[in-house]
Amino acid sequence: MAEEGAVVMQQIVDRSCWVCFATDEDDRTAEWVRPCRCRGSTKWVHQSCLQRWVDEKQRGNSTARVACPQCNAEYLIVFPKLGPVVYVLDLADRLISKACPFAAAGIMVGSIYWTAVTYGAVTVMQVVGHKEGLDVMERADPLFLLIGLPTIPVMLILGKMIRWEDYVLRLWRKYSNKLQILNCIFPGIGCPVPRIPAEASPLADHMSATRILCGALVFPTIATIVGKLMFSSVNSNLQRTILGGIAFVAIKGAFKVYFKQQQYLRQAHRKILNFPEMDEA
Repeated sequence: MAEEGAVVMQQIVDRSCWVCFATDEDDRTAEWVRPCRCRGSTKWVHQSCLQRWVDEKQRGNSTARVACPQCNAEYLIVFPKLGPVVYVLDLADRLISKACPFAAAGIMVGSIYWTAVTYGAVTVMQVVGHKEGLDVMERADPLFLLIGLPTIPVMLILGKMIRWEDYVLRLWRKYSNKLQILNCIFPGIGCPVPRIPAEASPLADHMSATRILCGALVFPTIATIVGKLMFSSVNSNLQRTILGGIAFVAIKGAFKVYFKQQQYLRQAHRKILNFPEMDEA
């Protein structure tokens, strides 16, 4: 028993802080703690040094768990009891911290919803006419408006995501040899190519999302303008806007098909040149 006591006393005398590497001789007033299952040189640590190390690991979150980097034993951290006022304030702070993300998400969703409702109402008045649109919305069921108006921008975005020009272009490339008239409308569309180039995937275009969103939201305005310019003889605002939208989609699609085909041919006919030889000195 005497020998075991001597060994324990010798370990206490020889203890060294694994954070600052100080011993009892360096600071006899320091408070020591053995917080984990480690043995040997990493068994003891200063209370103040360990507190600073725990603060660095928690990064301001006092409830985060911290474990020993050597034996992975979780430190047992206790706090002094709080008074009733501080306890209530601490509980309120935690509840607010947990509720804020959900509240922010709800506010964002509500803002997007009412923005979609406003856009839908403006689109109805733009397409049908200001007075006619107001009359339609006044006679409609409020519940129908709350559900139907937000679907207008959603349907426009979904419609914009349909890349019908790509399907048309694939069919034309496949059957262009049989329809020579296509080569007159789109020069080069039926010409044989030396190789088939690899085309970029639509999902790889980093501008696709923004272009789809902007194109879908401005489409009613463009359809209204094109309808007034090309179909001014039509009296109905709705019919004029629909015809203008169809004309704009058709014209834009034709130019897009032609542009993509020219890019395709340009990639197919590209060549890699020989490396220029350096003149010998």
